[in-house]
Amino acid sequence: MEKPRQSWAGLFNISFGFFGIQIGFALQNANMSRIFQTLGSSLDDLPALWVAAPLTGLLVQPIIGYMSDRTWLGRLGRRRPYFLAGAILAAISLFLMPLSNSFLADGLIMAAVLLWVLDASLNISMEPFRAFVGDMLRKDQHTAGYAVQTAFIGVGAVVGSIFPYLLDAWGVANTSVDGSIPDTVRYSFWFGAAALFLAVMWTVVATDEYSPEQMAKFAGEGEETAPTGQTIRALAARDYDGAMVWILAGAIVAASVGYFGLEKEVYLLGALLAAYGLASMVAIRLAKGGTSSNMLSQIVGDFSGMPDIMKKLALAQFFSWSALFIMWINTTPVVAINFYGSGDPSSAAYQEAGNWVGILFAVYNGVAAIAALALLPLLAKRIGKVKTHIVGLLCGAAGYASFFLIKDPEMLIISEIGIGIAWASILAMPYAILASNLPQRKLGIYMGLFNVFIVVPQLLVATVMGTIMKIFFPGQPIYTMAFAAATLVLAALAMLRVKNSD
Repeated sequence: MEKPRQSWAGLFNISFGFFGIQIGFALQNANMSRIFQTLGSSLDDLPALWVAAPLTGLLVQPIIGYMSDRTWLGRLGRRRPYFLAGAILAAISLFLMPLSNSFLADGLIMAAVLLWVLDASLNISMEPFRAFVGDMLRKDQHTAGYAVQTAFIGVGAVVGSIFPYLLDAWGVANTSVDGSIPDTVRYSFWFGAAALFLAVMWTVVATDEYSPEQMAKFAGEGEETAPTGQTIRALAARDYDGAMVWILAGAIVAASVGYFGLEKEVYLLGALLAAYGLASMVAIRLAKGGTSSNMLSQIVGDFSGMPDIMKKLALAQFFSWSALFIMWINTTPVVAINFYGSGDPSSAAYQEAGNWVGILFAVYNGVAAIAALALLPLLAKRIGKVKTHIVGLLCGAAGYASFFLIKDPEMLIISEIGIGIAWASILAMPYAILASNLPQRKLGIYMGLFNVFIVVPQLLVATVMGTIMKIFFPGQPIYTMAFAAATLVLAALAMLRVKNSD
């Protein structure tokens, strides 16, 4: 039995909530460095403050994926409860963020805490949306479904990125007074809170999920009802050597901080490596003891037993998202210092640069929305999904590299075109490939685990990039764009290993 074919209205309803989620992400990505610096953070401390975002994603996404695969709350279904819960928490965080310096004497601490809550909430909503497309669509609509989702991501990001600029043009105050958040940013975050909640509510109300019984029929005999004990048995057969390697690697990284004088944020990277090793040991012990229903063993077992195509795509994702996170952290200081001549967050030039970065981010997201609907499906039909993704990644690398050639900030729009094509491809093509090659009954957990390779590189950038820049390129953040270009080239090379029947 095959799933019904969705109309364009159905595709719209399934992914419209992502429009609101991406408004939240866009406001976060384009403005958090600006907020942190306005509240007193130095340029060198930005990566450490941003570390909350990927860390919450690392912890939240596999857990939410695992839970949503096993949830069924009557009329709300299995994915929509998480859409709704995440949207409520994210809206509250967006509302409170511009008021950070009103709650504590140190507004910077409050902003960092709210970023943690905001990113966790956005991830709670976002992760099930990836699986939701696979749940609701038949295989021959997966590319179209993820393209529509990417288009909404692009449009939402345009709205979120451009709003501070529009408010400035309409006469709203754009400079900070006594270390407070500018009104342009304040009102933008409040608008984003309302838009996010309403958009997610649209998808919650306008869609009906297929019941577990229907999903079993669509999958055919055996897949949806297949026992999960195979994962536990495979985990129980493992020894503890691999876990010990992770723990040892974490200890080496932590020891290198003092030995080489690295930034203190690198301690977090070592702690995460050791924590995964400890989690693996506990999971293996539980599996050997015959405990088959625990979440930890299931997640660790599925992570270690990922399908081959997922492992190969994961490497490309690792490099792709390294480049993106470098961009989100550093574009504002890069543009302010290299194109507007000011690194002082309290200056009018710096705030003007911040608004222009919002426009640049709007451009790449707008290009992504167009490319997702017009360019990627055409290329995928002609040269296949894998080659299409390679082309997109190389366009992004060229966009980052062009920052060194351009002198006029307005001409950076050309750079953003290449970055936008890459962004569209990163958001659509890997998921279209995966959704057609993964078992439906584990789509949530596998999508959550796949997203680990989005957040791990972000953690690496947040913990290591500051050290690299401080040692080799102090006060010259533009060189982060060279790193971004190089990592997208590596992502394109990694895609050469992926074989997919298009």
